[in-house]
Amino acid sequence: MAQITPDTVVAITGASSGIGEATARLLATHGASLVLGARRTDRLDSIAEDLRSADADVLTLTVDVSRREDLDQLVASAVDRFGRLDVLVSNAGISKIGPLAAGDVEGWSAMIDVNLRGVLYGIAAAMPVFQRQGRGHFVTTVSTAGLKITPDMGVYAGTKNAVRTVMEALRQESTDGAIRTTCISPGFVRTELDSSIADPELRARIRSNMDTFGLDPSAVARAIAFAIEQPHDVEIGEITIRPTVQN
Repeated sequence: MAQITPDTVVAITGASSGIGEATARLLATHGASLVLGARRTDRLDSIAEDLRSADADVLTLTVDVSRREDLDQLVASAVDRFGRLDVLVSNAGISKIGPLAAGDVEGWSAMIDVNLRGVLYGIAAAMPVFQRQGRGHFVTTVSTAGLKITPDMGVYAGTKNAVRTVMEALRQESTDGAIRTTCISPGFVRTELDSSIADPELRARIRSNMDTFGLDPSAVARAIAFAIEQPHDVEIGEITIRPTVQN
């Protein structure tokens, strides 16, 4: 099995909390060099300080994935600092869920910008680097919401399934052995994703499910690490990870 080493350079979006933070912390214990991006740089800096105290090599940047230039800067900074980029973990996401009848056009647009365009901007930024290196790995956090369609999550699931479609197309376009793609579909995880839900009753219900039976983010981080550490001729295309009690 391939090993994650200090020569393995991983960039992570949405790294200031939840799955992104857990992935950064786990990969740091494996020795990876990290480039962490998020909007909340105060939290990023606190995480980076913890990791550096354990001898991890970490770079942090302010990244809003709805801005293409931020993804370009994330990738360029990885190459400038470490000389390469091996893995891009596109983890940033928001969940402005609610019934379609509510007509939350602004919320829908925000999810499209972050959940879909953010992934596309990452692909556009990292692909030239991966092609130049002859190797690279796109890992993207999707969701079980796209596998089991439920009320109130139609547009959210739509953005996640759009990403799943994009990643499958990218996989089929990349069968020369250089580029790997992985979609991670978590179910309920104890994260701050509910904070973007405007409806207080719906937010409370989702929060309750997260707190009652949601997975610790470290479980998803382990799945991401598993996909990354495979030999380069092995591609883990899809991982679905959910609580055993989730419907």
